[in-house]
Amino acid sequence: MSDSVHKLSIAQNLIGRGKISRRDFIHLGLAAGLTAVAADKLFDSSARAAPLQGGFAKLGMAHGATTDSIDPAGYPDTFTQTAFSGSMSNSLTEVDAKGSVQPDLAESFEPSDGAKKWAFKLRKGATFHNGKNVTADDVVTSLRYHMGKDTKSAAKSLLDSVADIKADGPETVVFTLKSGNADFPYIMSDYHLVIMPTKDGKADWASGVRTGAFVLENFQPGVSAKLKRNPNYFKNGKPYLDEVEFLSITDLTARMAALSTGEVDYIGRADLKTLGMLKRNPKIEIIEVTGYGHYTLPMNVTMAPFDNADVRQALKYAINRQEIADKIFLGHAAVANDNPIAPAIKFAMNPQPQHSFDPEKAKHYLKKAGLQNLKVDLSVADAAFAGAVDAAALIRETAAQCGIDVNVVREAEDAYWDNVWLKKPWCASYWSGRATADWMFTQAFAADSSWNESFWKNPRFNELLVQARAETDEAKRAAMYGEMQQLTHDDGGSIVLVFNNFVSASSNKLAHGEVAPNWENDGLKMAERWWIASV
Repeated sequence: MSDSVHKLSIAQNLIGRGKISRRDFIHLGLAAGLTAVAADKLFDSSARAAPLQGGFAKLGMAHGATTDSIDPAGYPDTFTQTAFSGSMSNSLTEVDAKGSVQPDLAESFEPSDGAKKWAFKLRKGATFHNGKNVTADDVVTSLRYHMGKDTKSAAKSLLDSVADIKADGPETVVFTLKSGNADFPYIMSDYHLVIMPTKDGKADWASGVRTGAFVLENFQPGVSAKLKRNPNYFKNGKPYLDEVEFLSITDLTARMAALSTGEVDYIGRADLKTLGMLKRNPKIEIIEVTGYGHYTLPMNVTMAPFDNADVRQALKYAINRQEIADKIFLGHAAVANDNPIAPAIKFAMNPQPQHSFDPEKAKHYLKKAGLQNLKVDLSVADAAFAGAVDAAALIRETAAQCGIDVNVVREAEDAYWDNVWLKKPWCASYWSGRATADWMFTQAFAADSSWNESFWKNPRFNELLVQARAETDEAKRAAMYGEMQQLTHDDGGSIVLVFNNFVSASSNKLAHGEVAPNWENDGLKMAERWWIASV
């Protein structure tokens, strides 16, 4: 290695610490045989690769409503999930960029008794924002907050399989399950199941005191949440940012403009139609991740006409999913088939037949239901997913060819998740997906789940859900999950349109490592994981 190349290598390590200027680095690069352009690019890449402490970032979220709360029983969208779970709080575990479960507030977890018992050992020295040590009792009360017949928590169904939780000393929590579950550590990473301090024997969610990388400074529902760095965070060196502010920008055009003008440093759910223009801006990075996300049109199967399985089948054949994928998602989504288990998830399969646009089959099922034609309302807003309104317009056109009159009701963006989802008979929705089949099915399709958006209660499906969770034979388990996916396809009330990529955009002011695919915004952890680039 020549002396010039050696000096350049040393200089690369100094960039991230702000110890060498761009100009001096380019001079070293020229001496080492690089062109000025190549040396300049090497400076930028080296600067972005080295995490720096400090700085303030403004992050534009695609959601947010005046009804938002810091109560983890809810967290219906990316604003509350990213700001209050991913930034302010910790669960016992987390899912990494490879889709594997890792310890978070827990230091380790071990199964016993055929995975019917799980012992989670807490990290030593982990504290709440108020300085109080995190104990096993805090974990027990935090999780019991989501259990019991009176809870309003969306995570209730996830913990229905838990027979008992108890503290075994100050640092160990033992879960006893009703049956074995090898995937249980994944469940413990759910963004609702954050750990809170105990007050008067109950979980104190209202104080906003948590364990996470950031401490809440100010929250205006439907507007913004501002947080500052937790100086006593148990993850050494994190977070990198000193402050972060989450802004609710539900309007897509306004969100894109906010990034272009520098009002924010990042936006979730970039506009796919203008993505090409954005890519030409050298100061902006497009971040696209293939994860488990999917866009749905849930029908309430307890209400007419959706209580008729033949009507549901007719509607599934009245939609041209490929046209929607091509025209609305422009190559950033793959056609789905009324199965919520993404292809990358273990035990995923593609049920048959493929539900593609077929007017004759749609009419056949209408006739089977005793109908010549049908009129239904479809409630949508781009708060559900960017392009939902345009997708509904295409559905109206294709359904008309099948004798189905779809009246598209454009709902208000604000409080869509409070006023429309789980309220209107047929609407648009989205799921970030889950890392295991059991988790996805338990939260979105189990009979008694509060987030069972189609209110579907299929006895065979729910029987298999319990059996598959406890089955240790991989082949038998695969067969069970295969049958469950076929049941959602054939009988279920949720039309799964596409598996969508997560597409966001960032100013080159921000830098990051590998982006996690399990949820949007780097697995909801972007505030903890990202940093200001020294460029």
